Amino acid sequence: MSKLPKVLITGASTGIGATYAHRFAHRGHDLVLVARNKLRLDAVAATLRNDTGVAVEVLQADLTDLDDLASVEALLRDHHSIGVLINNAGGNLPGSFVDQKTHDVAQLVALNATAVARLASAIAPRLAKAGEGSIVNISSVVGIAPEFGMTVYGATKAFVTFLSQGLSLELAPKGVYVQAVLPAATRTEIWEHSGIDVNSLTSVMEVEELVDAALVGFDRREPVTIPPLPDVTQWDGYQAARLAILPNTRQEHAAKRYRQ
Repeated sequence: MSKLPKVLITGASTGIGATYAHRFAHRGHDLVLVARNKLRLDAVAATLRNDTGVAVEVLQADLTDLDDLASVEALLRDHHSIGVLINNAGGNLPGSFVDQKTHDVAQLVALNATAVARLASAIAPRLAKAGEGSIVNISSVVGIAPEFGMTVYGATKAFVTFLSQGLSLELAPKGVYVQAVLPAATRTEIWEHSGIDVNSLTSVMEVEELVDAALVGFDRREPVTIPPLPDVTQWDGYQAARLAILPNTRQEHAAKRYRQ
């Protein structure tokens, strides 16, 4: 790409998405901002145009609506100026699994997992053909922590992390960078949607610090970035333990402890 690639950011009207928009605009990237709330999107776009002079397009879309999702997919598939996808849109539900309605669970999976996979699928072939570009998927440490009790949310984020790691293995040899970002508690509106007062929590990271750390990982081309984790060797050990299991799963017969 002869100029900086255009960046498409979902969930860009507030929180992590809006902060990514601010940071990429100040780096000189033109933007496509996607979210449901048009008034907020327009406000973010106007501020960024005024402050940085970059071109900012706005697309109102609900990524759980198949028609809206298809319109974003078409942009990613057909607009060759878009070289970076920030898959940020996501949500949560209040209550435990048994309290959550089936329809709401399905909508959460559609937003947090299905939309992420479909948007990545829309742009990945084009980036692979071009031999450059980036896909950033916002996951969560909850995806490796069922003990936190956020069952469906955590399951969707586990999917996002796995998807990112798999895509990284497939696409890195073709010149495409894929990053999974795993925040812990971050001061965004997701807590309100979860029925939790964020001010009642401890050790909550501010969104600007989260995104700035994630962008350090982005610039370093880390496949997985966990901004709050002080000791990266813990993640390395987690990965090493996982890899050590794999050869022992290739067995013709069930393990001895299961045979009577």
